[in-house]
Amino acid sequence: MQQVKFDQVQLPALGMGTWHMGDQAAKRDAEIKALRYGLDHGLRVIDTAEMYGSGRSESLVGTAIQPYSRQDFFIISKFYPQNATKQRMQQSLTASLQRLGTDYLDLYLLHWRGRVPLAETVAGLEDLKQAGKIRYWGISNFDQADLLELQQINAGQNLAANEDLYNLGARGVEFDVLPWQQQRQIPFIAYSPVAQGNKRFNNNAVVQAVAAAHNLSVPQVLLAWTLRQPNLLAIPQTSNWQHMQANIAAADIILTTAELTALDREFPAPTRKQPLEII
Repeated sequence: MQQVKFDQVQLPALGMGTWHMGDQAAKRDAEIKALRYGLDHGLRVIDTAEMYGSGRSESLVGTAIQPYSRQDFFIISKFYPQNATKQRMQQSLTASLQRLGTDYLDLYLLHWRGRVPLAETVAGLEDLKQAGKIRYWGISNFDQADLLELQQINAGQNLAANEDLYNLGARGVEFDVLPWQQQRQIPFIAYSPVAQGNKRFNNNAVVQAVAAAHNLSVPQVLLAWTLRQPNLLAIPQTSNWQHMQANIAAADIILTTAELTALDREFPAPTRKQPLEII
């Protein structure tokens, strides 16, 4: 499996997303089983947020990680833009840590940009880092202009990651955001890397042919395609341990040059700037 590097920390390029997890009590046991299956089979990154289920996702993750040593996993969480002031950020983090049952986060992200000045948010994140409450900080749903502005802020160069939508059907970031981060060795976190099961891929002959050639499902093809990028962390969400097993298998698949070319013809890379896609 490919690796992604956060400063001196090397991690598997496949992580585990948790959007919508923890929302339904009937699914709780299966969701915990899926996360533990991932941890038991070499995955380390769990991505969550205070927004997901109003904290229920973080609570679920906190339960799932209880049997493991803290060094066994790398937790990413995110805070609302309205909580991006120094004071409210501290309050958000304290609540997230309590739900997760840990005393620090590995990576803390501003979920999307709001009205709080970036300089204040960065200063608050740096304070949390100095206090040992977070190891790294980053942002999510930032476009190229936002990233460039961030770099002009004091300590903005300490950006550890940006998390954006990226999959075969949503390639806009390939025009500017993704290469900009790759040039600076800033990890790119791809959310929705399998396009949330979009049926347009299930009915596409090229995608189906690639899947058949490798004995893969369509979501596995989409995940393998996303993971072809260097220094990228993909965080598909699944509540099913068997789907987690399939994700792990897909992370070791290398698509051929001919297959990638065929997929490019069906779903072309951008040739000009695209509006940032957010879900």
